Amino acid sequence: MPYIKEPSETGAKRANPFLSIPHSENPKEALLLYKGSKSFIVMNKFPYNAGHLLCIPYREVGDLEDLEDEEYGDLCQTVLKGKKLLRLALQPDAFNIGYNLGASAGAGIPGHLHCHIVPRWSGDTNFMPVIAGTRVLPEAMAAMWERLHQFVPQIED
Repeated sequence: MPYIKEPSETGAKRANPFLSIPHSENPKEALLLYKGSKSFIVMNKFPYNAGHLLCIPYREVGDLEDLEDEEYGDLCQTVLKGKKLLRLALQPDAFNIGYNLGASAGAGIPGHLHCHIVPRWSGDTNFMPVIAGTRVLPEAMAAMWERLHQFVPQIED
C-alpha cells in the first residue's frame, strides 16, 4: 500500500481516501455500494478475497470508543447489511468480520476505523500469497461491484 504508507511527493500528509468515497458522483468507480445515515459500505480496493467489503463511519475516528452511540449502532447495522449483501450475492460458506485498530494492528488507515467483512469458502486459500505475495481474485472489481450492487435494494430499509 505505497499510496498510504509512503510519504507523498510533496512531503504532505496523504488525504484520507474514506472521506471522499461517500460523496463520489460515480459509485461504481468509487466501489461504493451502500450509504446509511452514519456509515457506508465500500468494496476494498486491495481485497483479501473476492467480495471483501469495508463498513466505514462517515466521521473520521480511529477507535470504536470515539464513536457516538448513534454512530456505533448505525455502524453495527451497516456491518449486518454488508454480511447480508454478501450472503445474497455470493453465498459464502463463512465470514471473517473485524477491525484492525491502530497501525500496529495492521490498519492501513489508522485514523479512520473500518470494519472488514471477508467472505470465505471452503478451500479458498492457496499458495500464491505465501510464495509469490500475490492474491488471486476470480472476478474483476467492476464485475464484482455489478454483482453485489444488484442486491443492494434487498438490504436497504
